[in-house]
Amino acid sequence: MTFTPTLSPTVLSDRALALAQTLVRMNTVSCNSNLELIHFIRDELKKSGVTSRLTFNAGKTKANLFATLGEGKPSGVILSGHTDTVPWDGQEWSVDPLSATVRDGKLFGRGSADMKGFIALALAQADTFLNAPAPFAIHLAFSYDEEVGCFGVKELIADMKDAGIQPLACIVGEPTSMVPAIAHKGVYRYKCCVRGKEAHSSLTPQSVNAIEMAARVVGKLRDMAEGFERDEPRYEGFDVPFSTASVGQFHGGIADNVVPRDAEFRYEFRDLPTADAQAMQKEVLAYALRAEPAMKKIAPEAGFRFETICEVPSFLGSADDAVTRLAQRLSGEARTTQVAFGTEAGIFKRSGISTVVCGPGSITQAHQPDEFVSLEQLARCEAFLRGLAVSDALA
Repeated sequence: MTFTPTLSPTVLSDRALALAQTLVRMNTVSCNSNLELIHFIRDELKKSGVTSRLTFNAGKTKANLFATLGEGKPSGVILSGHTDTVPWDGQEWSVDPLSATVRDGKLFGRGSADMKGFIALALAQADTFLNAPAPFAIHLAFSYDEEVGCFGVKELIADMKDAGIQPLACIVGEPTSMVPAIAHKGVYRYKCCVRGKEAHSSLTPQSVNAIEMAARVVGKLRDMAEGFERDEPRYEGFDVPFSTASVGQFHGGIADNVVPRDAEFRYEFRDLPTADAQAMQKEVLAYALRAEPAMKKIAPEAGFRFETICEVPSFLGSADDAVTRLAQRLSGEARTTQVAFGTEAGIFKRSGISTVVCGPGSITQAHQPDEFVSLEQLARCEAFLRGLAVSDALA
């Protein structure tokens, strides 16, 4: 493959920066609609004669966007990004999170690094991709609700398959400092609701204490976490090279002298690509089930109920994958990396699409007060995308 950059990797185009600022100024926190942003991208692409496919959530308040630049070319490479952001409530910012302030060579604002910068860069290259000599099309795939469980992308992929679109590969533009990432852990979150039987605290034998029963399962989760740390084969390259389990929230009880009828807690597994989070969850379910007979002997209605919050699969690519080698060439990086955070990459990979994660900025800035992405990182990514447009092959 030949690669002749058409843009200095240290100079960001005015259009790319303007688009990034426009997107950052749109409030797309996951609890809000993302339609303002999606409709803006749709209308920008329409100016270039590109038709977008939108897939909506059940309430029609959010949408994914899928567009093909280079219709008629065989297959294509997906540029994937999520449009939602995390909130900034309670964080101390020195700038308005929606101001898209440029200062000291950095673009500040919620979503600047995670990951509206990448989306803006891909959109800015629409005409370049349309007129590109590359033998493959470029697909833009922008999803909703990634931050709360990667829900939107599953609808996007299903729609893509229904339309008979079979991409060659996918580049997920999450912030990796432009170093191609070939692995990350999965994120599996669950809620456990415990129903006991209330009573005056002087009559505990006549009750089922929901908090105490919940605590037994929490203890089981802690035992499992210690077992992962002690026994699980290490996967070097991760900050934490073993699977983890943790409890994030716990609620229960109404007064000191009332045995609590109800308790609820939330927990997660972050599994290595070589582990099985669903097997971990089955172990928890089996443990809770063994505790129920004693509970029901006192109160037939007592027991455990589990709900799935999200299941984001781990991702495992390879340094030998063609899309990884392509990302290395375009980024100028000889190495690859593994990241601690979850992305949509595992979902694309499990749908049969070879995938790599590579995008501008650092995850250490994401979700933080004064989130930013450097203009130098954006410029590097813009050069990467323009190089993709003139690539003569994927392999």
